[in-house]
Amino acid sequence: MRLDHVSYVASHDQISDVVQRIGSQIGTAFVDGGIHPRFGTRNFTAPLLNGQYIEVVCPLDHPAAEQTPFGKAVSRKAAEGGGWLTWVIATGNLEPIESKIGRKAVNGHRRRPDGTDLNWQQIGIIEVLADRVNPFFIKWTSEEHPSNDGKAVSRITAINFKDTDSASKRAVEEYVKLLDKEEIIVSWKKESENSDWEGINSIEFTTPNGSLLID
Repeated sequence: MRLDHVSYVASHDQISDVVQRIGSQIGTAFVDGGIHPRFGTRNFTAPLLNGQYIEVVCPLDHPAAEQTPFGKAVSRKAAEGGGWLTWVIATGNLEPIESKIGRKAVNGHRRRPDGTDLNWQQIGIIEVLADRVNPFFIKWTSEEHPSNDGKAVSRITAINFKDTDSASKRAVEEYVKLLDKEEIIVSWKKESENSDWEGINSIEFTTPNGSLLID
């Protein structure tokens, strides 16, 4: 397993400004990722080093945005003002996760404006809704991957969570152990040091211009 991507939420009205801001910070332009018809959302993506990427996603005025777990998670975060939603772990085999969680993964799909289709399976969004420190899991079923869309020059070095209870911390530590040869640091920040958001409060990057913190 490996860290696949991190997901940042913006409102539909603000997503263009957000992708321009973050893109300039990491030194890489975002590309239009298209619409997730099943979830009622759309995204823009920017590649990172180590085969990872950033997704900036917004809810659409669509019933699926309130009827599916991913749509609900994005809509709720947007209503709160946006920010980091979750981290996503990629695997070639979702069966152990399905067995642990007790349900099957769902199919995801989006078509880029250039007509390219991306397909995957995902599971764990309900757990993200229950506790925002949780990641969700993805298995790509198409050859295309957003980390190849553009030139990556920055990488993730640390994910900072709002300080929380010991059970949630242990859960995150177990997830980190699943990652293959990842050099991702996880830290816990007291509320006075961060925003009031639950879950991820900020992510640290190494860029050509030095260290960068995006909250």
